[in-house]
Amino acid sequence: MSANSVMNVPNSLTLLRILLIPVFVSLLGDERFDAALVVLLIAGLTDGLDGVVARVTNQQTRIGAYLDPLADKLLLTAGFVTLSLLHLVPVWVAIVIVGRDLLLMTATLLARWADQRVDISPTVWGKATTLLQLSYLFLVVAFASRRMELQALAPLLYLMVGVTAFSGGHYLYRYLFRGTTHATA
Repeated sequence: MSANSVMNVPNSLTLLRILLIPVFVSLLGDERFDAALVVLLIAGLTDGLDGVVARVTNQQTRIGAYLDPLADKLLLTAGFVTLSLLHLVPVWVAIVIVGRDLLLMTATLLARWADQRVDISPTVWGKATTLLQLSYLFLVVAFASRRMELQALAPLLYLMVGVTAFSGGHYLYRYLFRGTTHATA
């Protein structure tokens, strides 16, 4: 990764996504689902664009490598917690999603505290989790905006939760058994 300017275009797009989170949550809280859907679409576009622009223009930065997944996690966590408070998503779903991320963060911090290097690179299961969570979040907001029955999303809900749990286990396996080595100072 090049050490180009920290505030390059890709990082600016990621920062925009982070700044859209309180707007998204506020619109959900006000039950302005159409507007929330537009904000979610914009956030999704910035997510796709930041990576493409970074690769095409060779503007990948270390901070961008951390900010991009953090922006995704913040958006998804805020969305699922808010929708669970609005009773549009079961509370246990928000607990699974937030719990998985907290568990993985804790494992990473403990490994670093124990002077272990941890492979935190994304996996196909992690990317599938993000895609399924974002898809489900989008569809819940879209269905709520049209006052459609959320029960129709049950198959996607269970697939998303299953892949979320599996990917959490997969990351933990990598942390515990495959991806750690003693750090050299």
